[in-house]
Formats: sequence, structure tokens, C-alpha cells
Amino acid sequence: MFLGIDIGTSGVKAIVLDDAGGLAGQGSAPLSVSRPHELWSEQNADDWWQATSAAVKAIDPALRRSVRAMGIAGQMHGATLLDSADRPLRPAILWNDGRAHAECAELEAAVPALHAITGNLAMPGFTAPKLLWLRKHEPELFAQVARVLLPKDYVRLKMTGNAASDLSDSAGTLWLDTGQRAWSEEVLAACGLGLQHMPSLHEGSEITGTLRAEVAADWGMDAVPVVAGGGDNAAGAAGFGVVSDGDALLSLGTSGVIFAATSAFRPNPENAVHAFCHCLPGLWHQMSVHLSAASCIDWVGNLTEASGPAEVFARAEAAGSGGSELFLPYLSGERTPHNDPHIRGAFLGLGNETDAGRLSAAVLEGVAFALADGMAALRAAGTQIDELSVIGGGARSRYWGSILAAALNVRLVYLDGGEVGPALGAAKLAQMAVTGGNATEICTRPPVAHVIEPDPLLAERLAPKLARFRRAYPGVAAVAS
Repeated sequence: MFLGIDIGTSGVKAIVLDDAGGLAGQGSAPLSVSRPHELWSEQNADDWWQATSAAVKAIDPALRRSVRAMGIAGQMHGATLLDSADRPLRPAILWNDGRAHAECAELEAAVPALHAITGNLAMPGFTAPKLLWLRKHEPELFAQVARVLLPKDYVRLKMTGNAASDLSDSAGTLWLDTGQRAWSEEVLAACGLGLQHMPSLHEGSEITGTLRAEVAADWGMDAVPVVAGGGDNAAGAAGFGVVSDGDALLSLGTSGVIFAATSAFRPNPENAVHAFCHCLPGLWHQMSVHLSAASCIDWVGNLTEASGPAEVFARAEAAGSGGSELFLPYLSGERTPHNDPHIRGAFLGLGNETDAGRLSAAVLEGVAFALADGMAALRAAGTQIDELSVIGGGARSRYWGSILAAALNVRLVYLDGGEVGPALGAAKLAQMAVTGGNATEICTRPPVAHVIEPDPLLAERLAPKLARFRRAYPGVAAVAS
């Protein structure tokens, strides 16, 4: 048995895989996000640890006792700031926090080769600009920073006592020389940091320590090895067989991501496309990232007093597509292709006939249109994608899938277990570590649940709205702040 844990934004998931790769058990625990000021998004690091323990303990005790190794995946970019005793100095600043916009320009000015080194634009969500913000606005606290860890790596520290990270997650800090798969001392120095502040670096299936005896006893497990794991998107990709050049997936979680594996480092920062290391040796990946995806479903559900996401999807399907209502899904700003932390969401084209169903339909379409912008950026970067494996909570709705396939003009392949996502990849990386198996053998694509082909008639009906969507961004951006 192999345990995989995913430290998400809205909750922690833990799963157990059997030796044949089947899902044997799972548990989860919720998390909440604090937004004390405009553009801010924070979580308390110890909440991750408590939720991790709760999620693991929700798994059947007999399965826990059979676990041979474990891996960790997690939300990327979060700045977890620790003192010399490895205690959190403040709430962690998350991936969808937009406060460090000015610091991005400062970092790019300080390191002219930043794009070449990291393969990415400086964006507020990345970890490095957050530390520049901290140095400027909380200098006394910055002076106490002894270590900076990503969210999943803080959980690893609590598990094993070791400060370690994997390359896929670390590439999202903007401190990594992504092509060389090593920390960049030049970019670290520009942020007032050095190698001593960073965890050790590992490929995703490398062992980074063993579960501390007291944690193992509390969880009812042996002191099993803990592998490096991966950032949530890379781990999800590994779990679903995206392990060769050209393989691609669509992740519909809190954020939305189109992920394409590449056999070489292929940066294209001009279109706000991310280029990171994969969690598997010798592989990289490109991503378009959208800060709001399935979170928009929850948002409109709360707004219209729906009982849950299922009712939102049902209302939208009953209303049908192609109404006059248009939704810009920028509730937390946007990355690809706009790199704009200040843009905010908007409804346009509302009329007396607009009701909860038509608002819900507009939200499904709006997220699909944002993802279509991301797909266009990837295609402009020379990445050809004809098929996407679909994972994440948003994968539950076939109706939304039909809209996504038409807007993106790709075949969508829904896989069994798609909703567990990154935790699956983390468990498979653990399996690789103790069995000696390679990615081709272990990180295979799960059975196909169903396939959605793009509907030409639906694509034709949505095309005018997609054009309106693209025209709307400049105007909304001009009045958003």
C-alpha cells in the first residue's frame, strides 16, 4: 500500500493505493482561506498539519498499517516563513495573493536575466516577489526568516524533521534555475536570501526522510519513507500518465490549469505561460494557469443559494448555452495570458430575464473562455494539444465538459479517479521509490471513464460569446481598480 497526500487550498486529501495501483481508501479534511486585506490570501501553516493528520486518520486503520511509503503533493508558490526554530513567523502568503505586484517589476529590474534563468515572468503569485514585499513592508519579521518552505514542504518538515522539496514545486518559487534544475543564487540574492534559506532539492520519487516515530504512532503506521512528491499540477499529471512529451491534462480545481509535458525546457514568458520542471527526472512542462475555475462554481452557488455544485450544473444545463449573459471569471485576478492581479470578475449583458440558471450558465462558459485564452497562449508557444485528460473536482459535470471541449476545440478524456488528482501522483511517486519501477511502468493512465468530443454546432454557438469575452477584458481592466 502507498499513501499520497495533497495539501490543497480548500482541503487536504489523503489516499491509499494498493500494489496494483487501485484506490483502496481515502480521507479528507477542510481548510479555509483568510483575506484580511484586498488582494491578500493567507493560511496558517499549522492548519495544514492539523488537516493532514485528520485526513490520514480518516482512512481505515488496517490500510494505514499496510502503507510502505508515502508522497506529498500540494498547492504551489505559498511563502511559509520560519524562524531559526522552524516556527512559522506569520500566516503563509498563498498562490492567489496579489499584493506583490510592484515587487515583480523590481525583481525583473534587479535580475535582467530572470526570464532566461527561471523561464517565467515575475508574477505576484510566485514566492520570490512575496519575500521582496515582506522585506519592504515587514522588515523586522523579514530579519527573522531562517527558512522559506512551500506548503507541502512545511508538512514534510513536521512529518520527517527534514527541510526538503522537489523540483516541480520549487520551480514555482522563481528562485530555481529551471533548465539546470538547481537553485539560482543570483535570484536568491536579489531577494536578500541565500542557499541556507532553501530546502534541499530532489526529484519527485527520491526519498527525503522517514516518518518521525511520534507521528507514525499517532497515525497508526510504520516509520515509512517519505518521497519528495510534487507541486499539485505536476503530481496530478504523473498520477494520470502525463509523462511523455506532448501528453497534456486539464485540472479543474480551485484554479484551472492546462498542463503539457515537454522533454526539454521550453520557456515562453511573453504569453504568461509557465515553464517548470516536472516531478519526474528529465522532464519539464508548460502550463497556462487561471486563478479561478471550479471556485467560480462554488461562488455562484453561494450567490444564488444553490444547495451545492450539482444544482449549479443542473440549473446551467436547464438554461442552456448561448444566452446574452457574459461572465469574466477573474475573482482573484488572472495569470495566463494577462498577468493581472488587479482585474476582477464581472457579469455583462444582464437583463430582466436573467435568473439563477442563466447566471450559472454564464459562469460555466466564462471559465471555459478563460481556459480557451490559455490554450491559445500555449498554441502560440508552439505546443500542439489535441486531447486533454481531465482531473479535479470540476471533472464531475459532463455538461460542463461539453462546453469546455467546444470552447477549447479538444477531445476531453475523463479518467477513473480523476477527482483525487495530485494525491494519486504522490502515491505513485512513493511506489516508484520503494519498488524501483519507472514512470512508464507505474505512472500509467487510469481507465477511461468517458470521452467528450468537441461539438462543432456548440462551438459555433459559443464563438461570438468568446469574441465578446476577449473584447471585454480591456474595458473591465480599465475600471477594475
